[in-house]
Amino acid sequence: MLSSESRLKKHKTKQGFTLIELLVVMSIVSILLLLGTVSYQTSQKKGRDARRRADLLEIQKAMEQYYQNNNYQYPDPCPAQGGTLTIFMGETYTIPTDPKNDSTYRYTAANCSTAGYCYCARLEISGTGNYGANCTAGGNSHFCVRHLQ
Repeated sequence: MLSSESRLKKHKTKQGFTLIELLVVMSIVSILLLLGTVSYQTSQKKGRDARRRADLLEIQKAMEQYYQNNNYQYPDPCPAQGGTLTIFMGETYTIPTDPKNDSTYRYTAANCSTAGYCYCARLEISGTGNYGANCTAGGNSHFCVRHLQ
């Protein structure tokens, strides 16, 4: 017959994890964190680019409204980022600031005169611009809007 001490040793289970088990779990968690971080950063870039496009289309609408209300002429020079544009009877429109608000990504006005304008924003996701927009600063990494008249 076994003593009570030897019975406890037989029924005692191992406690804790082996080093291999810990390394496997840590590797899986690291991979999941990496995939989540990359996905989050990409969605942030896409969101900022979508806002840039929407802001430029709003700028285009304001410039066309100015054109209709000011003897069929655009403002010369075009207002810069953060500047204002008086559209009609004291109604002002503020040129939006870039969502990232750093020196790399800015709304820029090019080819501005009373006969036309071109506003461009550099996109964070390369190759998603509107190539062939006939703006000097345009290209496949820029989104541009130009005069419609």
